[in-house]
Amino acid sequence: MGDISKDINSKFPNDRIKAFINIKYTANWVSSKENEFFKQYSISSQQFNILRILRGAKEAIKVQTIKDRMIERAPNATRLMDKLYEKGLINRVRCEHDRRVVYISITKKGEELLEEIDKNLDLDFIDNLTEEEATQLSNLLDKIRQ
Repeated sequence: MGDISKDINSKFPNDRIKAFINIKYTANWVSSKENEFFKQYSISSQQFNILRILRGAKEAIKVQTIKDRMIERAPNATRLMDKLYEKGLINRVRCEHDRRVVYISITKKGEELLEEIDKNLDLDFIDNLTEEEATQLSNLLDKIRQ
């Protein structure tokens, strides 16, 4: 891996198309690495994202707030949270004043799982970038979404 043209044996009409294909290809590659890593913890990358959101919130937050903060918008976020609840990784509390509103918080077991994942998370492929390159890449990706 290293040159998108060689990796997928293709030529591109211009560098913008090449960059677009490279973003999609790399996103899929990173996603595959994530899926492989999270398998050992019996959670998905989306469930990991939910747990990280809850850890960062430091208090119970609404389901809609979690959905709004997710990196990968998931139409099945409620189902993802149901699975986390079944595993004892999150708590759910229905609002007393509005039964439609549910507050979610991370459990001690969920925090312990995140600690274990944090210790074992291997992002060595990012080490191929210098700090300056990582900043530049992040800025360019932000620019695309403007």
